[in-house]
Formats: sequence, C-alpha cells, structure tokens
Amino acid sequence: MGGSPKVFVVDDEPMVLTALERLLRSAGHDVATFDTPRGFLAFAESAPAGCAIVDMSMPELSGLDLIGALRASGCLLPLIVITGRRDVADSVKAMKAGAVDFLSKPVDPDALLAAVERGLARDAERDAAVDHG
Repeated sequence: MGGSPKVFVVDDEPMVLTALERLLRSAGHDVATFDTPRGFLAFAESAPAGCAIVDMSMPELSGLDLIGALRASGCLLPLIVITGRRDVADSVKAMKAGAVDFLSKPVDPDALLAAVERGLARDAERDAAVDHG
C-alpha cells in the first residue's frame, strides 16, 4: 500500500467531525473526513491503508449498514464505531462485523486514540499478512 495510513472519520454531525479531526491531527494522524456514509463508501473501495471511525446513526445508511456494505465490497479496513446512544445489541452486531471498538459519545479522547492505535496496528498486520501470504 502506498503512503502512510490515514484515519477516516465518517459522521453526519459537522461539530463531531471537526472535533475528532482536531483530536486525531493533534495526536499526529493523517485524517480525512466524510459527512456521508455513501461518500466514504465510494472512496473506501480503493482500500486505503488505515482505519475508520464510523458513527452508528446517520441518515441514508446506518453504521451497521455501512460496515456491511464495506465488507461486501471487500474493504477490510478496521472500523471503530461511535454512537450517541448505547445499545448493547448494536454493539454486539458491530463487534461481530469486525469493529475494533464501540465507543459512546461524547467520546473519551484517550479511549478513541487507543482504539485508533489498535485499528492501525490491525491494518498493518493485515497488510503484512497479504505481503507475505
């Protein structure tokens, strides 16, 4: 994969996008934001290196629908799911679909940064397995 890994943030709330982008950039991450799940889905088909933070509740596609569409397209990007409402059933579904973590809003900055590190590590391991597999 070319270039350094990116952290992709997908959320329909502009204030959340801005806050997460600032937090991630301050921690030294290369960040790209998307305010619609379909916009990210079209972009993600190129299977970039990195991980994504995905809001569970968005218009047009829910976070779970987005995860399903990404996996169906062959995109194995590690995903961190964030939500404004804690729902155990959704959390279980997201984790079974391969999410790295499931975090409640307002997101704890340290928990999010730790989840991003796990996501980036998982992506690097996947790339290494593909390169050596």
